[in-house]
Amino acid sequence: MLLYRDQAIVLRQHKLGEADRIVTLLTRQHGLVRAVAKGVRRTRSKFGARLEPFAYIDVQLHPGRNLDIVTQVDTVEAFAADIVADYPRYTIACAVLETAERLAGEERAPAPRLHTLTAGALRAIAQGRRPPQLILDAFLLRAMAFAGWAPALTDCARCATPGPHRAFHVAAGGAVCVHCRPPGSATPSPGVLDLMAALQAGDWTGIHAVPEPIRRQASGLTAAHLQWHLERQLRTLPLIERSSPHGSTQLPAEIG
Repeated sequence: MLLYRDQAIVLRQHKLGEADRIVTLLTRQHGLVRAVAKGVRRTRSKFGARLEPFAYIDVQLHPGRNLDIVTQVDTVEAFAADIVADYPRYTIACAVLETAERLAGEERAPAPRLHTLTAGALRAIAQGRRPPQLILDAFLLRAMAFAGWAPALTDCARCATPGPHRAFHVAAGGAVCVHCRPPGSATPSPGVLDLMAALQAGDWTGIHAVPEPIRRQASGLTAAHLQWHLERQLRTLPLIERSSPHGSTQLPAEIG
């Protein structure tokens, strides 16, 4: 079979044998691809360092029966150095990669919008011009919209009555009116759903002035909504919680 090229984000990697690695890539045109990078754990490897998580690469692959084979790699953008040097950025970027892999769907199912969104999130985290937690929340909300899981933030999720509404229920689909509000609904503070709507739309006007308690509530609702649809917890979110000043700042040995 013919070789093919694509641009890709390295989501994770793990060891294979004594010298190889299996890398999981989110490619622009071919979606999720798993491939073998032969010999990259040797010190003389030509492109081992280019296949670390967070890398944005141009890659050439040879199709295989179970796993493709990496034959050439060029760096498009290098995000890793700025990300791994800062623990909060690192843990949040890990959550971006984990979410991207979960939402990419079946292997080789094209997901160009998710690819572009993931690259943009990593670029913004590496640049450090905006709070990384807000970047993560914006990424999660927009990625859920691509997957068809966007929470209702203005109209009622059940009856479509125009809002704003005060209650939010994850299983109901988001904001709910007083007539549709299920037992156990959350009542976020004023401004929380407005912040989530702005992040989902990519409207950063005035977001930096939003108080920290409002940001925390928005983050909690966003994460809860995502994990309800995934039907499992993201394993990187507890690491983000530990990135507070009162938590541990020790990097895990390996993620991937």
